[in-house]
Amino acid sequence: MAVSLQVIYPVADGTKFDHAYYADTHMKIVDAQMGQHIQSVVVTKGLAGGPDIPAPFHAIATLTFDNQGAMDAAMQAAGPALEDIPNFTNVQPQMLIGEVIG
Repeated sequence: MAVSLQVIYPVADGTKFDHAYYADTHMKIVDAQMGQHIQSVVVTKGLAGGPDIPAPFHAIATLTFDNQGAMDAAMQAAGPALEDIPNFTNVQPQMLIGEVIG
């Protein structure tokens, strides 16, 4: 069964997030290190949390894998991507691993 990994970067006072670096550099590192195991990637830049409500997240990256084994292999190769996080944000990312049901 397909599984997903969502990496969520919440907004809080004093947080910063360099979207250009994230898109142009970080995601290339993710692809180089983990790409052979990834089925698909969607990155969403937070714009709003509703009408007239600021976005609660800077960004959410959703990586989909064919199965748990593929995700496990990707995570074993993720070291350089994880080490790169301080280059674009001071946010401690949250993660959600889930079963893809739709």
